[in-house]
Amino acid sequence: MSRFIIPIAIGAVIGSALGYFGQCSSGTCPLTSTWWRGAIYGTVMGLLMALGSGR
Repeated sequence: MSRFIIPIAIGAVIGSALGYFGQCSSGTCPLTSTWWRGAIYGTVMGLLMALGSGR
């Protein structure tokens, strides 16, 4: 279970930080327009990394 929780949490934190600090001024950037979109994207990427590791 922790095999999935840790990468998902790390991805969510990195994604939300990217969305919060990397906001574009126009608001049209799909990844960095809001922090929660970045968190969702990071969560998905963390899950994919956990599934792809195959340990």
